[in-house]
This record gives sequence, C-alpha cells and structure tokens, in this order.
Amino acid sequence: MFSTEGTEREIIKLRREIEDIENSVKVDPDIAKLETQNNKLKYQIAHLQQAIEKEKSKRMIAFPAFFGEKIQTVVSRLYPDVNAKIEVGPNKGKNGDYQCSCSFLINKELSKMGQKTNPKEIANNLSQHFGDVSCLEKIEVTGPGFLNFYLKPNFVSSQIQDVLVNGVRAPPCNKRLKVFVDFSSPNIAKEMHVGHLRSTIIGDTVSRLLEFVGHDVHRVNHLGDWGTQFGMLIAHLQDQFPNYTTESPPIENLQAFYKESKTRFDQDPDFKARAYKCVVSLQGGDEDIIKGWKLICGISLAEFNKIYERLDIRLDPVGESFYQKKMEELVPELEKAGHLQFSEGCKLIFVEGQDVPMMVVKSDGGFTYDTSDLAAIKYRMVTSEADWGVYVVDSGQGLHFDLLFAAARKIGLVKPEQKLDHVGFGVVLGEDRKKFKTRSGDTVKLKDLLDEGLQRAEKKIRDKEEIKKEKGGAGLLTEEEIIACRDAVTYGCIKFADLTCTRTNDYVFSFDKMLDDKGKTAVYLLYALTRIRSIARNAGKSNIELLDHAKQNPVNLEHEAELKLAKTLLRFAEVIEEITGTLQPHTLCNYLYDISTDFTYFYDKCYCIQKDRETGEIVKIHMDRLLLCEATAQVMEKCFNLLGIKTVSRM
Repeated sequence: MFSTEGTEREIIKLRREIEDIENSVKVDPDIAKLETQNNKLKYQIAHLQQAIEKEKSKRMIAFPAFFGEKIQTVVSRLYPDVNAKIEVGPNKGKNGDYQCSCSFLINKELSKMGQKTNPKEIANNLSQHFGDVSCLEKIEVTGPGFLNFYLKPNFVSSQIQDVLVNGVRAPPCNKRLKVFVDFSSPNIAKEMHVGHLRSTIIGDTVSRLLEFVGHDVHRVNHLGDWGTQFGMLIAHLQDQFPNYTTESPPIENLQAFYKESKTRFDQDPDFKARAYKCVVSLQGGDEDIIKGWKLICGISLAEFNKIYERLDIRLDPVGESFYQKKMEELVPELEKAGHLQFSEGCKLIFVEGQDVPMMVVKSDGGFTYDTSDLAAIKYRMVTSEADWGVYVVDSGQGLHFDLLFAAARKIGLVKPEQKLDHVGFGVVLGEDRKKFKTRSGDTVKLKDLLDEGLQRAEKKIRDKEEIKKEKGGAGLLTEEEIIACRDAVTYGCIKFADLTCTRTNDYVFSFDKMLDDKGKTAVYLLYALTRIRSIARNAGKSNIELLDHAKQNPVNLEHEAELKLAKTLLRFAEVIEEITGTLQPHTLCNYLYDISTDFTYFYDKCYCIQKDRETGEIVKIHMDRLLLCEATAQVMEKCFNLLGIKTVSRM
C-alpha cells in the first residue's frame, strides 16, 4: 500500500538537500551544475506531492483532521513558539458545520510568555491567514473566539456524487500498520458460552474497522489448548475409546466428556496420577498422546467454527500450545539478561509502579499464563514485527494487562514506537441486572442463546406476515426471504445490542428489547434501510440507472433537509477515523442511528416520488432525491458491514 507518511518524509529530506545546495551556491564555482541538481530535486518533490494527492483522492475526507492540519499550519506560522493541541469537531449548533476552540489554548500559552492578547483576536488572526480552501464557503468567528467552518453546498453535492460513483471509502491512512487483534479465545473441550460473546463481537468489529482503513490485520484466536486438563481428557479417552488412534471416537458432547474426566480426576487418585503422566507425555511429544490431543482439539474447533460461521466471523486459531517451545526459549533469555528475580523457588519479573510481579516460572518449574502471554508478545512484536497489538478481553483483566504491557516494555520485547492496547469491556447481565445465567444458575451456552434468538425472531416475523395476510396479502415475504430475514435480525440484533453500548460498561441482555422495531435497535435500522431501498424500486429505477445518472449529473441539494442529510453522510470518514483511535464501536452505532433520523426528517419534508392522488400513477420522479436515497443506503450498508451485520432487501 502507498504510504503518504513515507512520501512526506522523503519530501522533507529533498527540501533539506535543496536548502544545502542553495546555501552552497555562494561558494561553489559550478553554479550551473548545482542549479540543474536543484531543479531535479524540485521536480521530484512536485512528483511526490502529486502522488500524495492522488492517494488521498481515493479516500473520503475526514473534515476534523483536514481542518485541523490546516489550522496547525497557520498556527505554526503565526505563533511558532506555541505548542497547542488543535482539535476540530462537528458543530451541532447553527454556527457552521465544524468548530475549533484552539484560540483559547493559544491565548493561554501566550499569556504564560507575557504576551497580552485575547481569544477573539487570535481567532480573527487565524481566520484571516487561513487562505482559500475549495470546500469552504466561509470561516466565521463567533462568541469569545470560536472558529466556525461552513462547507460549500456545491462541494457537499460533489462529494455525494463521488460516493455514488466511487463508493463509500475509508479516510486517509498515513501508514499501513501490522496489527494483531487477539479476541474470542475459548478453551478447548469446553463449549462457548455467553462470556465469549462480547470479546467475539467487539473483536470482529475492531478487526473489520482496521482492515477497512487499510491496516494488515491478523485476527488471532488465542485458544486454551494446553495444560493439565488435557492429561485428564486423554487418560479418559484411553479408557473410553482404546482404539482412538485408529478409529475416530463418537464424542458428540465434548462438554459432557470433559465433566466425566474432571469427576474422575477429582475423585480417583490413580486416574489423577495417570493424567499427570499423560501431560508429561504430551509435552514430550508422544505420538499416540499427540494424536489424542489433536483429536480433542479438532472436535472442539469444529464446534467453535459452527458458532463463528453463524456470526460471520473469521479467526485464525493459534493455541497456547503454539507458544510451548517459545516459552522454553524465552525463560533462559530473560535469565541471562538479568530480568528474573527468585523468590521461594519462583522466577519473577518485578515492574516499577506495579503492585505484584509477573510469575514467569512456578516453584514446581511449570509455566503460567504470564509466561505464555509474554511469549505471545515476543512472537507478535519481535518475530512478526507488528506495529500494534490489540487484546479484546474483559475489563476484569485490566490489571493483568497493565502488568503484562509494562513488563514487556521493561524487558525489551516492545519498542517505544510499537503500541499495545487492552480493549476492555463489561460483563453481560440478565434482566435482573445480575450476571447472565440460566434459570438453574448455569452459564448460558452461546449455541443455546443463538437458537433462542432464531426462534423468537422467526415467530415475530411470521406473526407480522399473518397480519399482512389479514390485510389483503400485499408485500408478503417468500419462505426464503423469511429465513434470510430471521438470520439477519437474530444475529444483527445480538451484535448491535452489544456494540451500541459503551464497551467498558456492563449491558443487560434482553431479547425483547433487541427485537423491538422502534428506537435504536438493529431491527429498526435494518427496516429503515429496506424502506430506503424500496423507494427507487417503487420509482422503477435500477441501481445501474441511478449510477449512470450520477456519473453524468451533479446531485442538486436545494432543500435544507437534503443538505442536512448529505452533510451527515459526509461525516462517515471522520467517524471511522475517530473509532480507529478510540476502538469504541458504539460511536458507529450512534452515527448509523443519526443517519436514520436525518433520513426520516428528509423523507417527511421532501417528496422523492409524486403520484396522482386519484389514480396513484407516478407523475414526477425527483432524481436528485433518489440519488440522495441511494447514497444514504450505501453509507448505511457500509456501517452495517463494519459492525458485522448482514442486511436484507426486504423485511
């Protein structure tokens, strides 16, 4: 991928060479030769700048970042000694489309230097030196010193036309990063339960967003596939299915098989001793034991993949077993480097500012989760040279990740420029606001949860179909459409309910609220999208006809409701840019709801199709408004896609 950051660094380098040449002209006798070299360098700069502009033109504009860069340039020129953070945000009032309050920060900095001025004077100064920008109608200073930016209606129109012709695209990506996103992470031989739901859903959306903006994303499923439990599973496997090495045993319920082996492990000392021997044999690479381990892992993975397929989630399984040899190599390295301290037979890493140390080796010589996590960081950040490690794990593990990241930096596994982020989240609660459980108090299995959702959604859809029949049968769905709608609504409502709340908060799981077709729910928004799509169908216009019209004609935005909706659509890039910084998907859910709200306002105020009141025949089609409907649908579909929610053409 083209890197604008690298190109801009090259431009700076070339400009310095030009300055050196120009400075040396006074003393160098071969002026003609230097001038030729100077002109060549200037040509290279122009060529590189064109390349940057070409790359940026393939992206949608994130206006806060765009205006922020422009303001920063002006501030650097007018107030070179001031180091103020420039922030531009959407203006929800009547004074322009975007606003910046940097004049207050600049005034504060200047006051510290003994310079007397005021925010309004600074804002006026910045406004006067901002220069001409093609997208701006005007810059206005209001109140005590706010800078307000007004977009040109014609520019907004051209950007909507651009969306229609070239599609919904990401904001500029200055540098393509290699990112490891660690999420879901169930344990082998155990069924996925509601506790895995949030990590799986949030991790997938984070991955989709980072992939969309252009990063090289590695989706890692850090499976629990190693340890003592496998000794007891394999020992039980040997007893129940002695021919397991030649015949595949019919273990349909691995969870029950696990419980049986755990009971024996807890109650039978001989079995327990044999289980420990199996662990030793597993770690030693015994062929038959490895075959049993692979068999158990294979059965589990097949079940996990059924869940992932239903939720349309892609993951690369990398179990703890992958790091076994790497842990064995890591410990001597840490010891040799002097990073380990000894206490009561344990090998520890102490980190300044942390209350507890990392336990790298237990007193019995065994490794811990700390060891495997450090080995994973080494593999990702050192061996694979990742730029960014993202861990989507519940907030209860926050202290562990604080310690892990600090330790990894202390021992040199992570460079200063490399990033590590813990994307924490709250727990799933039942409607009683207690931890979500079954009526019997058991953990809710994820498969059962999804099945119940399908049943509830299908019943609601079929009930509505019956009401349609009673009213004459217009618009009935086919059986195939009912099933597609059921799946989209079920999985979409579960994902949206999770993602729409701030991820660090706990959230109450309620199918009744999720399946409500009013308010900020997936059902309401999916229905809004199908309604928008139906407008062009009712006008008899195909997507190809709309695209052809958009290629040849600007989209006229004359009514204030049209312009309001169009400007909301153009906020897409800035919303994506914000989320890739905060990793808070609820911002995208809120934006999707904003689009739906502004579309409703537009549709109430502006006729897209005018019909004869008596005959019902179409008398006029407003093509510009149909194009705005199409642009709205495209942006909404992209939002749904990034949230991992499938859309349907009819509901």
